[in-house]
Amino acid sequence: MKAKLVLEDGKTYQGEFIGREKEVLGEVVFNTGMNGYQELMTDPSYTNQIVVMTYPEIGNYGFNGEDVESKAPKVQALIVKELCTHPSNYRSLGGLEEYMDNHRIAGIKGVDTRSLTRYIRAKGSMRGRILPQWDPANREKGETENRTIKMENPVDSVTTKRSYALGEASGVPIAVMDFGIKKGILKELVKRGFRITVYPARTQAQEILSKRPGGILLSNGPGNPKDLVDVIPEMKKLIDSKTPIMGICLGHQLLNLAYGGDTIKLPFGHRGGNHPVKDLETGKVRITSQNHSYTVDAQKVPKNMKVTHINLNDGSVEGLCHQTDPVFSVQYHPEASPGPMDSQELFDQFYGMTEKSGVMGCL
Repeated sequence: MKAKLVLEDGKTYQGEFIGREKEVLGEVVFNTGMNGYQELMTDPSYTNQIVVMTYPEIGNYGFNGEDVESKAPKVQALIVKELCTHPSNYRSLGGLEEYMDNHRIAGIKGVDTRSLTRYIRAKGSMRGRILPQWDPANREKGETENRTIKMENPVDSVTTKRSYALGEASGVPIAVMDFGIKKGILKELVKRGFRITVYPARTQAQEILSKRPGGILLSNGPGNPKDLVDVIPEMKKLIDSKTPIMGICLGHQLLNLAYGGDTIKLPFGHRGGNHPVKDLETGKVRITSQNHSYTVDAQKVPKNMKVTHINLNDGSVEGLCHQTDPVFSVQYHPEASPGPMDSQELFDQFYGMTEKSGVMGCL
């Protein structure tokens, strides 16, 4: 079936439906990864987003049951130039389109994704609507409706509904606040022998601290950190406890807000597995996996917070540490999944902080 993508400013792109044929509304963003479509489709941080893949052919290695980052796809839709219909991989359990249809995920193929990506880079990310091209009732939908529909805070739809435990019973106990955590992060924590308790996003600090964790990890997640107005005060209580804290992506932004900093929205965000980040202490450049629309405002970094990493493409803040508290955070994803594994040592840094009392975030 013919389909079209209508952006909120009226710009239209034509193609054909893949997966489930249905109307979809979301924020249109692009991902620069050459592979990893399975991980990104199941990454909770992509909730409410229509993802454009810049690599021209998607679906080459099908879909398997191992490389998922959550139980089901979280993207609103997927847009590709060309869809591979005959995947080849020893782990493949089926094709990408079959997987999308089984999980009621819509998409479009045959779109000039290069043109669409250049348009988003020039105009900034915006809302869009995928429509059946032939439906007369949908002909007028687009700019007006895309702007008036408000998408709800997505964290509540992806966080765990109840706490659960993972890892070694004899390991260092840590608390993980789930704002939309990826399985890749939990795997890295389990690998290091932690005894993990994962908590829902809106869990009170008192409940977490009553278990006397040796460390706290604030996870990635979707949406605007400023929408989590009731979470910020709980972050402050966690900070005041002097428990070692590591923040990733949304967790990084929430820590910054809790200390009194600010966040801003990037024009088109960072998404993909090829973003260069410089460590300002060592001068080392890592190629990183990223997925975010918002960033720490470099002009309003909180007192006693130090910028540790910057993005070499646009100079945005990619890492922070506190000069007296045992707190550090990064905007990018050290677990990769997908992407390069240059930064997994950050989990070792967190482990070291949980073993030694009094260690500051700025090592």
